[in-house]
Amino acid sequence: MPVATRQVTRDDILPDAEFRLQRKDRRAALLPRKSLRRIALGPWCTFYFECFETMLFQIQEMLLIEKGGEAQIADELAAYNPLIPQGNELIATVMFEVDDPVRRARVLAGLGRVEHRFEIRIGAERVKGVPEDDAERSREDGKTSAVHFLRFAFTAEQAQAFRESPEPVILACDDPRYLHMAGIGPETRAELAADL
Repeated sequence: MPVATRQVTRDDILPDAEFRLQRKDRRAALLPRKSLRRIALGPWCTFYFECFETMLFQIQEMLLIEKGGEAQIADELAAYNPLIPQGNELIATVMFEVDDPVRRARVLAGLGRVEHRFEIRIGAERVKGVPEDDAERSREDGKTSAVHFLRFAFTAEQAQAFRESPEPVILACDDPRYLHMAGIGPETRAELAADL
């Protein structure tokens, strides 16, 4: 199926009993890809770049854990299909992961609207992350959510540069409260280029 039209459908979903038997092997097979799609940005923020395979596994996990059966499938497809890149875009689940609850509350309280300040840099090119508009994830009091969903929409030229340019590719936050950058290494860059 062309990457630009790939969605999880009902036909992709295994019955819970069958998935339970395959779960360990499927998780082990997916782990190397998930590892390449994970980028730490600063001390607390981690990007998990999603794809068809990560979302299919997540849907199967939700169905197995929540045991909602056939009635749950449509809701899971509606929730997770929008996180599958459709060509010329990267989509990430962004998590602020702070173990200590007191520190986590303090960090999140000071980062309202940070979700609007992420970008991918390819040399002089900038691809801004756009938060999914399913819900506002920063409150009026300045507190942000621990989880965000960002879409990076590339022009054809930017996608080509991401795939082929000798320039370094950098994931960055330009918010003065969380100024951090992380280089995207060649293996991760090749993995993510498949989404473009």
